[in-house]
Amino acid sequence: QVTLIESGGGSVQAGDSLRLSCAGAEHTFLGWFRQALGKEHEFVAAINWSGGTTRYSDSVKGRFTVSRDNAKNMMYLQMNYLKPQDTAVYHCAAGNSMGLTTAPRDYRYWGQGTQVTVSS
Repeated sequence: QVTLIESGGGSVQAGDSLRLSCAGAEHTFLGWFRQALGKEHEFVAAINWSGGTTRYSDSVKGRFTVSRDNAKNMMYLQMNYLKPQDTAVYHCAAGNSMGLTTAPRDYRYWGQGTQVTVSS
């Protein structure tokens, strides 16, 4: 049984920063996804075991940074220069045997998510 627990979400103003955390992140490939109200899951970022290889969606590249601490089984998402369009429930995901892919179906385990709300 794999349990992923996200934390760190909140309500902020445009331009602010937030740092999300994901506990229980002990798989080789990990990802962050987000789901805005009424929309499908959207890929945000992914990271490999060493942290030396990462992947980002074009919409967050240059603003968000994914990292991990394997000793603590934690993954993080540092989000800077937040925009209203970043508003969503953010989920961490694990159990991807295909690498740093972007499709939600490639990830077997999912956390419940943490809400991020950015107002203008």
